[in-house]
Amino acid sequence: MDIISIIIGIVALLIGAAIGYFLSKKSVDQQNQILVDTANSKAKEIISEAEREGETIKKEKIFQAKEKFLELKAAHEESVNQRERKIADSELKVKEREDRNKLDFSELQRQKDLLKNETSNLQSRQDKLNLKQKEVDTMHKKQVEVLEKVANYTAEEAKQELLETLKDEAKTKAQSHIQEIMEEAELNAKNEAKKIIIQSIQRIGTEQAVENAVSVFNIESDEVKGRIIGREGRNIRAIEAATGVEIIVDDTPEAIILSCFDPVRREIARLSLHRLVTDGRIHPARIEEVVAKTTKQIDDEIIEVGKKTILDLGIHGLHKDLVKIVGRMKYRSSYGQNLLQHSREVAHLAGTMAAELGLNAKLAKRAGLLHDIGKVPEQESELPHAILGMQWAEKYGEHPDVVNAIGAHHDEIEMTSLLSPIIQVCDAISGARPGARRQVVESYIQRLKDLETTALSFDGVEKAFAIQAGRELRVMVESDRVDDAKASELSFLITDKIQNELTYPGQVRVTVIRETRAVNIAR
Repeated sequence: MDIISIIIGIVALLIGAAIGYFLSKKSVDQQNQILVDTANSKAKEIISEAEREGETIKKEKIFQAKEKFLELKAAHEESVNQRERKIADSELKVKEREDRNKLDFSELQRQKDLLKNETSNLQSRQDKLNLKQKEVDTMHKKQVEVLEKVANYTAEEAKQELLETLKDEAKTKAQSHIQEIMEEAELNAKNEAKKIIIQSIQRIGTEQAVENAVSVFNIESDEVKGRIIGREGRNIRAIEAATGVEIIVDDTPEAIILSCFDPVRREIARLSLHRLVTDGRIHPARIEEVVAKTTKQIDDEIIEVGKKTILDLGIHGLHKDLVKIVGRMKYRSSYGQNLLQHSREVAHLAGTMAAELGLNAKLAKRAGLLHDIGKVPEQESELPHAILGMQWAEKYGEHPDVVNAIGAHHDEIEMTSLLSPIIQVCDAISGARPGARRQVVESYIQRLKDLETTALSFDGVEKAFAIQAGRELRVMVESDRVDDAKASELSFLITDKIQNELTYPGQVRVTVIRETRAVNIAR
């Protein structure tokens, strides 16, 4: 601070000297003296003031320095105190850790002693258990030897028998599981098919007509029989020759039997007799004339029926010969089912099913109507009716899909069109539904016998009864030879054998019945 004051004084002196120097050139010595004195006084005042300010600044700086020193000292002391506290805490923690380690070591030593004692105890127990195990093994061996002597079975034989029992049980459970999987898969696989078939059946109402190889011609009195027979039987011979129908005149009251396998000829004979009896003139010439007119009438009616049928079904462009064949189906029956009615039914079913599947419904109806045309040939043929019908359809320019459906509906040829399986299914639906067809009694009885014989071929089956027209097979088993699990397996095996070896319409339910009876008599 003294250096600053000195510097300020020197500056003031220099300023005063400079001022006096300049004034000395312009004023007199008196003025110079006044200026010098004034400058000196001012310089002294400035120096005094500078000294005072310097002293003040000096005191302030000293005070600030002291305060800074005190702050630094306090911070240092605080740092030292914190370090000392940390050291004390560390020493305390180390001491606590040492005390804890001492305690842990003591505990470990104690646990070590306990573990050693436990190990010793376990070892003694193990030795005892080993002795017991040896005794048990010895006793087991003796018991096995005794059991083998009593049962006449070795251990290996008993084990083998147990394995066989387990295998049979596993086989039974596996077959039951397989049956459940098959039923579920069949249900899922046929769900849509059943839906389509049911919808198709619901949309169609059918009439059931029964046709026979024999027709009955009713007459008013038995006197007409003599007139039909004629002198020495010439009238009846003329009728038989003209129509190709056998006329049976017997003791049946007010009736004459017309017998012929061809329903068209049988119908011609029936109508001709009706006209002859109504007219009253019965002689060979008149008979030939009436039969000729009736034949022409039936031919026209056949064509009319064919046209009406294709018109009802919405089928167009059918060849005239095929129209006539369709009309002839009215007078033909198959297993007691009218052929035209059956074909119309198949056509409706096929059209509905094809529409459900997004196929050509018109072609399906056409194929359904024509699928059995091979059954109405004017002359006998050795070809199967499906092949004959296919040849006719191909000859008259039918669509290839229709031709294939006709030929393949009984699997005589390979199916190449989606219409073919539809026609086959619809034919089966129309023909196999209950009441649609009559079976020959002998074949029907034989089918029932085959079902019963199939069931009786299995071990443990006591009786078998085919009921509900062969739709269900009741199997009675011997309760002492067949248990519940075996009964379920037997039902599965019988069903499988029927599916693989027998031919039957629809489905056959196999019910295995096992019952036990306890009978006592009180006397």
